[in-house]
Amino acid sequence: MGSSIFQTRNINLNGRRTSVRLERELWEAVGELCSRENLSVHQLCENVQRMRHGMGLTGALRLHLFRYYRAAATEEGHRRSGHGVRLSRLGVAATA
Repeated sequence: MGSSIFQTRNINLNGRRTSVRLERELWEAVGELCSRENLSVHQLCENVQRMRHGMGLTGALRLHLFRYYRAAATEEGHRRSGHGVRLSRLGVAATA
C-alpha cells in the first residue's frame, strides 16, 4: 500500500499545540514561503490564524498559500521575482 499524500505536522500557536494536515506539496510550498519571507512555520500559522475569519486553520492556510502564489503569478509579481529572465538569458523562450 502506498504512503499517504497527506502529512500532519504539529504547530505551536500562541503557546498552544495543534496539528495541521496538508498534502506534501503544500508543505513544500509552506517551506518555500517561510524561507522567502523569513518566517518560521509557527509564525506563518499565527499570522494566518489572525486573518482566518471563522475558517479552520488548514483551510485558511491553503487559501493563504493560494493567494500568495497567485500574487506572484501576476505580471507585476513576475517582474519583481525575475520570472522568465533567467530562461531568456539561457536562450529559452519564456512562456506566457
